[in-house]
This record gives sequence, C-alpha cells and structure tokens, in this order.
Amino acid sequence: MESPHLFPTTIAGSLPKPGWLAETDKLWPQWRQEGEALVAAKQDATLLWLKSQEDAGIDIVTEGEQSRQHFVHGFLEAVDGIDFANKVKMGIRNNRYDAMVPQVTGPLRLKGRVHQMEARFARAHTQHKLKFTLPGPMTIVDTVADRYYGDKVKMAMAFAELINTEARALLADGVDVIQIDEPAFNVYTDDVIDWGIDALHRAIDGLTCTTACHICYGYGIQANLDWKKTLGSEWRQYETIFPALAKSRVQQVSLECAHSKVPLSLIGLLKGKDVLVGVIDVASNVVETPEEVADTIGRALEFVPAARLYPCTNCGMAPMDRGIALKKLQALGAGAALARERYR
Repeated sequence: MESPHLFPTTIAGSLPKPGWLAETDKLWPQWRQEGEALVAAKQDATLLWLKSQEDAGIDIVTEGEQSRQHFVHGFLEAVDGIDFANKVKMGIRNNRYDAMVPQVTGPLRLKGRVHQMEARFARAHTQHKLKFTLPGPMTIVDTVADRYYGDKVKMAMAFAELINTEARALLADGVDVIQIDEPAFNVYTDDVIDWGIDALHRAIDGLTCTTACHICYGYGIQANLDWKKTLGSEWRQYETIFPALAKSRVQQVSLECAHSKVPLSLIGLLKGKDVLVGVIDVASNVVETPEEVADTIGRALEFVPAARLYPCTNCGMAPMDRGIALKKLQALGAGAALARERYR
C-alpha cells in the first residue's frame, strides 16, 4: 500500500489522553474510569484521535496509545513473571530520572494477547495505514528491576521473544507498520552495537509488514529537558548507532530533529532506510507553523532522498496538552502539504 504522494506523514505514537479518560499532562496518568466504562472510554478516545489525525492530514495513523497508561508498562501488564504489586524506585535511562518500576521475579511469559482489542478496534475504524508501537527490549530492560535473570542481555532476549509474539499477532490483526520504541538506544550506545540490534532483530523476526524503530531524546518532561542541557552544543548520539541501524533489517528509523541540537547531516548515515524525520517538537508548547515544518523537511532533503522522507513528530505526545497536540498535528499535515508544493 504505497502513499499517493511525497512526504507521507505519521507520528511517533502516543497522543494525550482526554481528561474524561485519565489524568492530563502526566506521563503515568491514573485512569478516571474502571471496568466496562474504562473500556468504552478508551475506545471513544481512540475514535477521537483517529478522526483528528485524518482531519489533520496524517497519512499513517496510530491509536494514540489511548489504552496504555504508559508505553512500556502497557505491555508489561500482560506478562507473567512481573510483580506490579511491589514496585521499587529505580533510576532509569542511566539514572536520568527516578521511576517506580515493577520487578521481574520469574520466567517471562505472555498471559495472552496484549493489544488485540485496541489494534482491531483501530483497524475497523480507519481506512488509513495503521501503525502500532511496542516498547523495545533494551528500553523495557531499563524500565524494570531484575530480580530473576541476573543478566540484562538474557532478559532482553526473553522480552524480545514476547514482543515478537505480539507483533506477529498485530500483523494478523491488519496493522501496516509495527514500530519498536527504543529511546534507550540513545543512552546506552555501546550496548546497541553489542546486543541491542540483535534484540531488535529478534523482536521483528518474521514480520512481513513495514518495520520501524523509534529513537529519540525523550518526552517533553523536565528530567529530559534537564538532561538535554548536559549534552553540549551538538547531540551526536545518533552518530554512534546509525551505522549499525543502517545495516539492520529494520526498514524505517524515527528520530528527533525539530528544535534540537542533532546535526541533520547525521541522518545521512541511514542510507537505504526510510527516515521518519521529527519536524514537530514535543518538548515545547509553541506550535510550529506550516512554513517551519516545510523548512525542516527541506533541510533534511539534503541528506535523505525525498522518496524516503516521512515527516513525523520528534517523540510521543502523551504528556502534552490535548489542544496543543491537536494544533501540532495540524501543523504537521499542513507543513508536509506545503513541502510537496515546494519540493515536488
């Protein structure tokens, strides 16, 4: 299913939850409903965001992760061997910030399907290409406390097996793009080379749909903003990992570009891959103009062929104000349309 035009638009994955579904402006929001009312609210929110994306001109849509409290924990809740009742405080992303995380206490096994309901619901309610996101093995390992495996690589491969099982089922549900989210790739760059790509390959093994890997500098939360201030005048983490990703079997790479200190030339290291160029800054409430979006696309065209450039958001929008997120989606769609006129 090819896009009918240049610069097909998509988003990194998550969108804010409406206030009637969950707490707003939080990364780990509490649900405002329970039982059947919660299921209905999740579906209502999914419909709302599918329509909003379509209206904004987003070509490859997501369900906005409306059924997940958090992009990692939403997957882990369906896994046996994880103790959510006794969370512990742990530094994650190389101690960038503390989080209350569940403990791995036994062999990891799926309890059953993880995201069947939301994937099938979204598929039934949009004719657009549908992307679905799953947390990556390295990022999961960095977001749990290991009390069983004693070896992060062994545990990562165990998680990769589970991700792959669910990904294959999502393919059967009619999902067009499966994206593995690996923000930890930007933190543990040596591990990416040593075992991260291998774990990613295990997670996408056997998939016949489009596969993507999302690597960013995090949500627009204060801990991430503070971390970015320590990274110097140029953020060159991508320089270490992109050559390995270029040789990998993943087809698309989603990255951060807008209003960041990432040298755009680094995307030239992803030769042969579709590049989901972040043209929308999720760490700012300032809404980009279509002209700014088109300008970022134009600068990226120096380093990636037009046919491989997919305008995208820098990262997920989960903690963002809903109204601002909607305006940013509209800017993304309008900016890509303007770029098609400029660069056709």
